Amino acid sequence: MKLRMRKYQREDDCWRIRQFLRDIAVLYQLREVCWPVNRWDYWRWHVNENIWRFNLQAAVFMWESAQDRLAAVLHPDGAGEAFMQVHPEFDCLELEIEMISLAESHLAVQQPDGRQRLVIWVHESDTMRQDLLRRRGYVKGAQPEYQRRRALDAPIPEFMLADGYQIRALGDANELPARSWLSWKAFHPQEPDGKYAGWEWYRNVQRAPLYRRDLDLVATALDGELVAFCTLWFDDVTRTAAFEPVGTHPNHQRKGLGKAIMAEGLRRVGEMGATLCTVGSYSDAAGGLYAALGFTAYELSEPWVKRW
Repeated sequence: MKLRMRKYQREDDCWRIRQFLRDIAVLYQLREVCWPVNRWDYWRWHVNENIWRFNLQAAVFMWESAQDRLAAVLHPDGAGEAFMQVHPEFDCLELEIEMISLAESHLAVQQPDGRQRLVIWVHESDTMRQDLLRRRGYVKGAQPEYQRRRALDAPIPEFMLADGYQIRALGDANELPARSWLSWKAFHPQEPDGKYAGWEWYRNVQRAPLYRRDLDLVATALDGELVAFCTLWFDDVTRTAAFEPVGTHPNHQRKGLGKAIMAEGLRRVGEMGATLCTVGSYSDAAGGLYAALGFTAYELSEPWVKRW
């Protein structure tokens, strides 16, 4: 079937992509062969708005059928990365080659030695794409993403909250500076505080369509300090939920706060009707935490790297 490619043009395209990803998720029985809609939301409103700031009209490409059905989407995550979202009905070698060629010409980054570098992320089950990349000079890289999942009809572990702490939803806008500072300390424990760039970025997180403040959970100490957090994204169309991100202030780690706050999150989305919850991990430490919450089943998204 002949497809036509065009660039992302308007905000309506964002909503078309969201529905497209939901449709694919159902076809793949909620496996993350392509991005789930929550990941698109997180990238579109947080990762891109606050970190990379790609021009979407220059970085996102869409393929449509003669009947205007969306068949595929190519886009970055970070600089020098490409993700290929393809509807299984339209997937074929010709389309794969076209998307990879476009990624190489538009999404690769130049290295200090003058060479180009591109990472294309591929689900471990996609042998056709892996074989094609291998023949085009790509090699499988290290540090795959573990796409962890657990059903919500399974019992949720009980974790006692350490004395002196409580769990609640994030407060109003007055708490955004404290929430932002907590993220900085959790994810940049070795960085000097002078590099902290402020809290306004959190407003973009809250603009994401799936964001719910009652699922943006924090743990607080006796003095009211925010010390741990987890944000869940619940899609009531696919009845799936996802954790992104999860973190604890370095001064309050090893007290079980991560397990306790995630267990509370699982209970909340279960009561909302979610049947499946997911979380991504790269490190052994994160994997161990999530496994303790029942996220023992996983599949891999693997980086394939080319330099030229």
